[in-house]
Amino acid sequence: MALALALACLLVVGALGFTLYTASEDMEESLIDQLVSEEMDFLIERHRQDPAFQSQRSSQLQSYIVRDASEEGQLPDHLRQLRPGRHELFLGKDELHILVREEGGTRYYVAYEVGLHDQREQEFKLLVLLSVLTAALASLVLGYWLSGVLVRQVTELAARVGTLKPGQKHEGLVQPGQDPEVALLAHAFAGYQSRIEQMIRREQEFTSNASHELRTPLTAIRTSCELLLADPALSEKSRSRAEWINVAAGRMEEQLQALLFLARGQALGEIDLVALADCVAEAVEPYRSEIARKGLALEMNVAPEAHLDLNYQALRLVLANLVRNALQHTERGFVRIGYAAKRLTVADSGQGIATEHLPRLFERFYRAEDLSGGTGLGLAIVKRICDQYGWRIEIESAPAKGSAFSILFP
Repeated sequence: MALALALACLLVVGALGFTLYTASEDMEESLIDQLVSEEMDFLIERHRQDPAFQSQRSSQLQSYIVRDASEEGQLPDHLRQLRPGRHELFLGKDELHILVREEGGTRYYVAYEVGLHDQREQEFKLLVLLSVLTAALASLVLGYWLSGVLVRQVTELAARVGTLKPGQKHEGLVQPGQDPEVALLAHAFAGYQSRIEQMIRREQEFTSNASHELRTPLTAIRTSCELLLADPALSEKSRSRAEWINVAAGRMEEQLQALLFLARGQALGEIDLVALADCVAEAVEPYRSEIARKGLALEMNVAPEAHLDLNYQALRLVLANLVRNALQHTERGFVRIGYAAKRLTVADSGQGIATEHLPRLFERFYRAEDLSGGTGLGLAIVKRICDQYGWRIEIESAPAKGSAFSILFP
Protein backbone atom coordinates (compact mmCIF):
# COMPACT_ATOMS: atom_id res chain seq x y z
CA MET A 1 0.00 0.00 0.00
CA ALA A 2 2.88 2.34 0.81
CA LEU A 3 4.39 1.78 -2.59
CA ALA A 4 1.03 2.27 -4.34
CA LEU A 5 0.37 5.54 -2.51
CA ALA A 6 3.88 6.81 -3.22
CA LEU A 7 3.58 5.86 -6.87
CA ALA A 8 0.24 7.63 -7.14
CA CYS A 9 1.73 10.84 -5.72
CA LEU A 10 4.76 10.45 -7.95
CA LEU A 11 2.53 9.99 -10.99
CA VAL A 12 0.61 13.19 -10.28
CA VAL A 13 3.76 15.20 -9.64
CA GLY A 14 5.47 13.69 -12.69
CA ALA A 15 2.50 14.50 -14.94
CA LEU A 16 2.47 18.08 -13.68
CA GLY A 17 6.23 18.40 -14.19
CA PHE A 18 6.02 16.94 -17.69
CA THR A 19 3.23 19.37 -18.57
CA LEU A 20 5.24 22.34 -17.33
CA TYR A 21 8.35 21.07 -19.10
CA THR A 22 6.68 20.71 -22.49
CA ALA A 23 4.52 23.83 -22.09
CA SER A 24 7.60 25.97 -21.42
CA GLU A 25 8.86 25.39 -24.97
CA ASP A 26 5.52 26.35 -26.52
CA MET A 27 5.25 29.40 -24.30
CA GLU A 28 8.79 30.46 -25.22
CA GLU A 29 8.10 30.12 -28.92
CA SER A 30 4.85 32.08 -28.62
CA LEU A 31 6.60 34.81 -26.64
CA ILE A 32 9.37 35.18 -29.24
CA ASP A 33 6.87 35.26 -32.13
CA GLN A 34 4.84 37.90 -30.31
CA LEU A 35 7.96 40.00 -29.63
CA VAL A 36 9.07 39.82 -33.29
CA SER A 37 5.55 40.63 -34.56
CA GLU A 38 5.29 43.67 -32.28
CA GLU A 39 8.70 44.87 -33.39
CA MET A 40 7.64 44.44 -37.04
CA ASP A 41 4.40 46.42 -36.46
CA PHE A 42 6.38 49.17 -34.76
CA LEU A 43 8.91 49.28 -37.64
CA ILE A 44 6.20 49.56 -40.31
CA GLU A 45 4.27 52.20 -38.39
CA ARG A 46 7.37 54.39 -37.86
CA HIS A 47 8.27 54.09 -41.52
CA ARG A 48 4.79 55.20 -42.52
CA GLN A 49 5.08 58.24 -40.27
CA ASP A 50 8.62 59.03 -41.35
CA PRO A 51 9.74 57.61 -44.73
CA ALA A 52 13.32 58.59 -43.87
CA PHE A 53 13.26 56.58 -40.61
CA GLN A 54 16.38 54.50 -40.06
CA SER A 55 15.92 51.24 -38.09
CA GLN A 56 17.90 50.64 -34.91
CA ARG A 57 19.94 47.55 -34.22
CA SER A 58 21.10 45.89 -30.97
CA SER A 59 23.00 42.74 -30.09
CA GLN A 60 19.77 40.74 -30.01
CA LEU A 61 17.35 42.58 -32.24
CA GLN A 62 18.08 43.86 -35.75
CA SER A 63 15.58 45.43 -38.11
CA TYR A 64 16.02 46.49 -41.75
CA ILE A 65 14.03 48.54 -44.29
CA VAL A 66 14.75 47.84 -47.96
CA ARG A 67 13.39 50.45 -50.35
CA ASP A 68 15.66 49.89 -53.34
CA ALA A 69 18.46 47.74 -54.71
CA SER A 70 21.19 49.73 -52.93
CA GLU A 71 19.64 49.08 -49.52
CA GLU A 72 19.11 45.44 -50.43
CA GLY A 73 22.84 45.16 -51.09
CA GLN A 74 23.50 46.33 -47.53
CA LEU A 75 21.52 43.41 -46.06
CA PRO A 76 23.48 40.63 -44.36
CA ASP A 77 23.95 37.62 -46.63
CA HIS A 78 21.65 35.37 -44.58
CA LEU A 79 18.70 37.72 -45.09
CA ARG A 80 18.87 38.48 -48.81
CA GLN A 81 17.26 35.30 -50.12
CA LEU A 82 14.44 35.19 -47.60
CA ARG A 83 10.89 35.62 -48.79
CA PRO A 84 8.08 37.23 -46.79
CA GLY A 85 7.06 35.13 -43.82
CA ARG A 86 8.60 33.66 -40.65
CA HIS A 87 11.97 31.94 -40.70
CA GLU A 88 14.38 30.25 -38.29
CA LEU A 89 18.09 30.29 -39.07
CA PHE A 90 21.20 29.09 -37.28
CA LEU A 91 24.41 31.10 -37.57
CA GLY A 92 26.96 28.97 -35.79
CA LYS A 93 25.58 28.49 -32.30
CA ASP A 94 23.16 31.42 -32.59
CA GLU A 95 19.51 30.84 -33.44
CA LEU A 96 17.64 33.63 -35.25
CA HIS A 97 13.89 34.10 -35.54
CA ILE A 98 13.23 36.27 -38.60
CA LEU A 99 10.04 37.91 -39.84
CA VAL A 100 9.88 39.37 -43.38
CA ARG A 101 7.02 41.53 -44.69
CA GLU A 102 6.51 43.46 -47.89
CA GLU A 103 4.14 46.44 -48.17
CA GLY A 104 3.92 49.06 -50.97
CA GLY A 105 7.12 47.88 -52.62
CA THR A 106 9.09 48.17 -49.39
CA ARG A 107 10.39 45.06 -47.62
CA TYR A 108 10.83 44.95 -43.85
CA TYR A 109 13.09 42.57 -41.90
CA VAL A 110 13.16 41.87 -38.18
CA ALA A 111 15.74 39.35 -36.87
CA TYR A 112 15.83 38.32 -33.20
CA GLU A 113 18.65 36.29 -31.61
CA VAL A 114 17.02 33.96 -29.04
CA GLY A 115 20.08 32.92 -27.02
CA LEU A 116 18.96 34.71 -23.86
CA HIS A 117 15.50 33.15 -24.07
CA ASP A 118 17.04 29.69 -24.56
CA GLN A 119 19.16 30.19 -21.46
CA ARG A 120 16.12 31.16 -19.41
CA GLU A 121 14.21 28.19 -20.80
CA GLN A 122 16.97 25.74 -19.78
CA GLU A 123 17.08 27.25 -16.31
CA PHE A 124 13.32 26.86 -16.01
CA LYS A 125 13.46 23.24 -17.18
CA LEU A 126 16.20 22.47 -14.65
CA LEU A 127 14.07 24.04 -11.94
CA VAL A 128 11.10 21.89 -12.98
CA LEU A 129 13.26 18.75 -12.96
CA LEU A 130 14.65 19.48 -9.49
CA SER A 131 11.14 20.24 -8.25
CA VAL A 132 9.84 16.91 -9.59
CA LEU A 133 12.69 14.98 -7.96
CA THR A 134 12.14 16.74 -4.64
CA ALA A 135 8.40 16.13 -4.82
CA ALA A 136 9.01 12.46 -5.72
CA LEU A 137 11.21 11.96 -2.66
CA ALA A 138 8.69 13.74 -0.47
CA SER A 139 5.88 11.61 -1.95
CA LEU A 140 7.78 8.42 -1.22
CA VAL A 141 8.41 9.37 2.40
CA LEU A 142 4.87 10.63 2.85
CA GLY A 143 3.41 7.53 1.21
CA TYR A 144 5.25 5.15 3.52
CA TRP A 145 4.33 7.22 6.56
CA LEU A 146 0.64 7.39 5.62
CA SER A 147 0.47 3.69 4.77
CA GLY A 148 2.01 2.86 8.13
CA VAL A 149 -0.65 4.90 9.87
CA LEU A 150 -3.48 3.43 7.78
CA VAL A 151 -2.54 -0.26 7.94
CA ARG A 152 -0.83 -0.47 11.33
CA GLN A 153 -3.71 -2.41 12.86
CA VAL A 154 -3.77 -4.81 9.91
CA THR A 155 -0.03 -5.49 10.18
CA GLU A 156 -0.35 -6.05 13.93
CA LEU A 157 -3.17 -8.53 13.31
CA ALA A 158 -1.09 -10.28 10.63
CA ALA A 159 1.81 -10.59 13.10
CA ARG A 160 -0.45 -12.21 15.71
CA VAL A 161 -1.95 -14.58 13.13
CA GLY A 162 1.59 -15.57 12.07
CA THR A 163 2.37 -16.76 15.61
CA LEU A 164 -0.67 -19.05 15.86
CA LYS A 165 0.08 -22.74 16.38
CA PRO A 166 -2.49 -25.50 16.86
CA GLY A 167 -2.82 -26.66 20.46
CA GLN A 168 -0.94 -23.71 21.96
CA LYS A 169 -2.34 -20.78 23.89
CA HIS A 170 -2.11 -17.49 22.07
CA GLU A 171 -3.04 -13.86 22.47
CA GLY A 172 -6.57 -13.04 21.43
CA LEU A 173 -6.88 -11.72 17.90
CA VAL A 174 -9.69 -9.30 18.78
CA GLN A 175 -8.22 -6.33 20.64
CA PRO A 176 -9.83 -3.21 22.16
CA GLY A 177 -9.60 -0.10 20.01
CA GLN A 178 -9.53 -1.92 16.66
CA ASP A 179 -11.29 -0.32 13.71
CA PRO A 180 -14.59 -2.04 12.84
CA GLU A 181 -13.19 -3.51 9.62
CA VAL A 182 -10.08 -4.86 11.38
CA ALA A 183 -12.17 -6.24 14.24
CA LEU A 184 -14.40 -8.05 11.73
CA LEU A 185 -11.33 -9.58 10.12
CA ALA A 186 -9.95 -10.60 13.52
CA HIS A 187 -13.26 -12.32 14.42
CA ALA A 188 -13.11 -14.24 11.11
CA PHE A 189 -9.53 -15.40 11.79
CA ALA A 190 -10.42 -16.38 15.34
CA GLY A 191 -13.37 -18.45 14.15
CA TYR A 192 -11.26 -20.14 11.51
CA GLN A 193 -8.54 -20.92 14.07
CA SER A 194 -11.13 -22.46 16.38
CA ARG A 195 -12.48 -24.71 13.61
CA ILE A 196 -8.96 -25.84 12.70
CA GLU A 197 -8.20 -26.73 16.33
CA GLN A 198 -11.43 -28.73 16.56
CA MET A 199 -10.59 -30.59 13.36
CA ILE A 200 -7.07 -31.38 14.58
CA ARG A 201 -8.45 -32.54 17.93
CA ARG A 202 -10.87 -34.92 16.20
CA GLU A 203 -8.08 -36.25 13.97
CA GLN A 204 -5.82 -36.85 16.95
CA GLU A 205 -8.60 -38.69 18.75
CA PHE A 206 -9.20 -40.81 15.67
CA THR A 207 -5.53 -41.69 15.18
CA SER A 208 -5.20 -42.48 18.87
CA ASN A 209 -8.19 -44.83 18.74
CA ALA A 210 -7.01 -46.39 15.48
CA SER A 211 -3.55 -46.92 16.95
CA HIS A 212 -4.99 -48.68 19.99
CA GLU A 213 -7.34 -50.88 17.93
CA LEU A 214 -4.61 -51.92 15.50
CA ARG A 215 -1.91 -52.51 18.09
CA THR A 216 -4.08 -54.84 20.15
CA PRO A 217 -4.17 -57.69 17.56
CA LEU A 218 -0.50 -57.13 16.70
CA THR A 219 0.41 -57.46 20.38
CA ALA A 220 -1.61 -60.67 20.56
CA ILE A 221 0.22 -62.05 17.50
CA ARG A 222 3.65 -61.22 18.95
CA THR A 223 2.74 -62.66 22.34
CA SER A 224 1.56 -65.90 20.73
CA CYS A 225 4.77 -66.09 18.69
CA GLU A 226 6.89 -65.64 21.81
CA LEU A 227 4.96 -68.41 23.57
CA LEU A 228 5.43 -70.70 20.57
CA LEU A 229 9.15 -69.93 20.40
CA ALA A 230 9.49 -70.77 24.09
CA ASP A 231 8.22 -74.32 23.42
CA PRO A 232 11.29 -76.61 23.06
CA ALA A 233 9.19 -79.21 21.27
CA LEU A 234 8.54 -76.86 18.35
CA SER A 235 10.04 -78.13 15.08
CA GLU A 236 12.71 -76.12 13.32
CA LYS A 237 10.44 -75.43 10.37
CA SER A 238 7.63 -74.16 12.62
CA ARG A 239 10.12 -72.20 14.74
CA SER A 240 11.45 -70.47 11.61
CA ARG A 241 7.94 -69.55 10.54
CA ALA A 242 7.03 -68.30 14.03
CA GLU A 243 10.16 -66.17 14.14
CA TRP A 244 9.32 -64.71 10.73
CA ILE A 245 5.74 -63.94 11.88
CA ASN A 246 7.05 -62.31 15.06
CA VAL A 247 9.50 -60.13 13.11
CA ALA A 248 6.84 -59.19 10.57
CA ALA A 249 4.37 -58.27 13.34
CA GLY A 250 7.05 -56.15 14.99
CA ARG A 251 7.74 -54.33 11.74
CA MET A 252 4.02 -53.79 11.18
CA GLU A 253 3.74 -52.27 14.63
CA GLU A 254 6.68 -49.94 13.97
CA GLN A 255 5.32 -49.04 10.54
CA LEU A 256 1.94 -48.29 12.08
CA GLN A 257 3.62 -46.02 14.60
CA ALA A 258 5.52 -44.27 11.81
CA LEU A 259 2.35 -43.69 9.78
CA LEU A 260 0.55 -42.33 12.83
CA PHE A 261 3.41 -39.95 13.53
CA LEU A 262 3.25 -38.80 9.92
CA ALA A 263 -0.50 -38.21 10.16
CA ARG A 264 0.05 -36.05 13.23
CA GLY A 265 2.95 -34.15 11.66
CA GLN A 266 5.39 -35.25 14.37
CA ALA A 267 8.94 -36.56 14.23
CA LEU A 268 9.64 -40.28 13.90
CA GLY A 269 11.83 -40.62 16.96
CA GLU A 270 15.34 -39.44 17.68
CA ILE A 271 18.25 -38.60 15.40
CA ASP A 272 21.14 -41.04 15.88
CA LEU A 273 24.31 -42.15 14.13
CA VAL A 274 23.00 -44.84 11.80
CA ALA A 275 24.96 -47.58 10.02
CA LEU A 276 23.42 -47.44 6.55
CA ALA A 277 24.36 -51.03 5.67
CA ASP A 278 22.43 -52.38 8.69
CA CYS A 279 19.41 -50.22 7.92
CA VAL A 280 19.40 -51.32 4.27
CA ALA A 281 19.70 -55.01 5.24
CA GLU A 282 16.82 -54.77 7.70
CA ALA A 283 14.60 -52.92 5.19
CA VAL A 284 15.28 -55.56 2.50
CA GLU A 285 14.88 -58.62 4.77
CA PRO A 286 11.05 -58.97 4.49
CA TYR A 287 11.31 -59.02 0.69
CA ARG A 288 14.07 -61.58 0.23
CA SER A 289 11.62 -64.41 -0.36
CA GLU A 290 9.82 -62.40 -3.07
CA ILE A 291 13.16 -61.53 -4.66
CA ALA A 292 14.14 -65.20 -4.66
CA ARG A 293 10.76 -66.25 -6.04
CA LYS A 294 11.15 -63.88 -9.03
CA GLY A 295 14.76 -64.91 -9.53
CA LEU A 296 16.04 -61.33 -9.25
CA ALA A 297 19.61 -60.42 -8.42
CA LEU A 298 19.85 -58.39 -5.19
CA GLU A 299 22.87 -56.10 -5.04
CA MET A 300 23.63 -54.08 -1.91
CA ASN A 301 26.63 -51.83 -2.45
CA VAL A 302 26.73 -50.02 0.88
CA ALA A 303 30.03 -49.91 2.74
CA PRO A 304 29.92 -51.08 6.40
CA GLU A 305 31.67 -47.88 7.51
CA ALA A 306 29.01 -45.63 5.93
CA HIS A 307 27.27 -43.76 8.79
CA LEU A 308 24.93 -40.75 8.87
CA ASP A 309 23.14 -38.80 11.59
CA LEU A 310 19.45 -39.40 10.89
CA ASN A 311 16.34 -41.19 12.10
CA TYR A 312 16.72 -44.94 11.70
CA GLN A 313 13.01 -45.71 11.66
CA ALA A 314 12.27 -43.06 9.04
CA LEU A 315 15.04 -44.26 6.70
CA ARG A 316 13.99 -47.89 7.04
CA LEU A 317 10.39 -46.98 6.19
CA VAL A 318 11.55 -45.05 3.12
CA LEU A 319 13.80 -47.91 1.96
CA ALA A 320 11.10 -50.51 2.54
CA ASN A 321 8.65 -48.58 0.36
CA LEU A 322 11.23 -48.04 -2.39
CA VAL A 323 12.25 -51.74 -2.40
CA ARG A 324 8.59 -52.86 -2.43
CA ASN A 325 7.92 -50.45 -5.30
CA ALA A 326 10.88 -51.86 -7.25
CA LEU A 327 9.69 -55.44 -6.72
CA GLN A 328 6.16 -54.63 -7.87
CA HIS A 329 7.41 -53.43 -11.25
CA THR A 330 10.37 -55.76 -11.88
CA GLU A 331 9.91 -59.28 -13.22
CA ARG A 332 13.48 -60.01 -14.29
CA GLY A 333 16.92 -58.54 -13.82
CA PHE A 334 18.02 -56.92 -10.58
CA VAL A 335 17.25 -54.71 -7.61
CA ARG A 336 20.31 -52.66 -6.67
CA ILE A 337 20.89 -50.52 -3.58
CA GLY A 338 24.00 -48.34 -3.48
CA TYR A 339 25.42 -45.47 -1.45
CA ALA A 340 28.05 -42.87 -2.34
CA ALA A 341 28.61 -39.19 -1.56
CA LYS A 342 25.51 -38.86 0.65
CA ARG A 343 23.33 -40.34 -2.12
CA LEU A 344 21.41 -43.55 -1.40
CA THR A 345 19.95 -45.10 -4.56
CA VAL A 346 17.42 -47.89 -5.09
CA ALA A 347 17.52 -48.98 -8.74
CA ASP A 348 15.77 -51.73 -10.67
CA SER A 349 15.60 -53.17 -14.17
CA GLY A 350 11.80 -53.11 -14.32
CA GLN A 351 9.32 -51.67 -16.78
CA GLY A 352 10.23 -48.04 -16.05
CA ILE A 353 8.01 -44.96 -15.93
CA ALA A 354 6.93 -42.71 -18.78
CA THR A 355 8.10 -39.10 -18.57
CA GLU A 356 4.58 -37.65 -18.35
CA HIS A 357 3.93 -39.58 -15.11
CA LEU A 358 7.04 -38.43 -13.24
CA PRO A 359 5.72 -35.04 -11.98
CA ARG A 360 2.72 -36.71 -10.28
CA LEU A 361 4.46 -39.83 -9.02
CA PHE A 362 4.46 -38.73 -5.36
CA GLU A 363 0.79 -37.77 -5.25
CA ARG A 364 -1.39 -39.84 -2.94
CA PHE A 365 -3.32 -42.60 -4.70
CA TYR A 366 -1.82 -41.70 -8.07
CA ARG A 367 -1.07 -44.72 -10.25
CA ALA A 368 -0.03 -44.57 -13.85
CA GLU A 369 -2.31 -46.52 -16.20
CA ASP A 370 0.60 -48.51 -17.63
CA LEU A 371 1.86 -49.52 -14.16
CA SER A 372 0.20 -52.33 -12.25
CA GLY A 373 0.11 -53.08 -8.54
CA GLY A 374 0.41 -50.86 -5.48
CA THR A 375 -2.03 -48.61 -3.66
CA GLY A 376 -0.56 -45.27 -4.65
CA LEU A 377 0.48 -44.52 -1.04
CA GLY A 378 4.04 -45.88 -0.82
CA LEU A 379 5.79 -43.13 -2.76
CA ALA A 380 3.58 -40.46 -1.15
CA ILE A 381 4.82 -41.66 2.26
CA VAL A 382 8.41 -41.59 0.98
CA LYS A 383 8.03 -37.99 -0.19
CA ARG A 384 6.39 -36.93 3.06
CA ILE A 385 9.22 -38.36 5.17
CA CYS A 386 11.91 -36.89 2.92
CA ASP A 387 10.31 -33.45 3.12
CA GLN A 388 10.01 -33.69 6.88
CA TYR A 389 13.70 -34.45 7.37
CA GLY A 390 15.08 -32.23 4.62
CA TRP A 391 16.12 -35.08 2.33
CA ARG A 392 15.86 -34.58 -1.41
CA ILE A 393 14.56 -37.34 -3.65
CA GLU A 394 15.30 -37.65 -7.36
CA ILE A 395 13.98 -40.02 -10.03
CA GLU A 396 15.61 -41.32 -13.19
CA SER A 397 13.38 -43.56 -15.27
CA ALA A 398 12.38 -44.45 -18.80
CA PRO A 399 10.01 -47.08 -20.21
CA ALA A 400 11.61 -50.56 -20.47
CA LYS A 401 14.87 -49.22 -18.94
CA GLY A 402 14.10 -49.44 -15.24
CA SER A 403 13.99 -46.78 -12.55
CA ALA A 404 16.36 -45.31 -9.99
CA PHE A 405 15.16 -43.46 -6.88
CA SER A 406 17.91 -41.49 -5.13
CA ILE A 407 17.79 -39.90 -1.68
CA LEU A 408 20.22 -37.02 -1.21
CA PHE A 409 21.03 -36.32 2.44
CA PRO A 410 21.97 -32.81 3.61
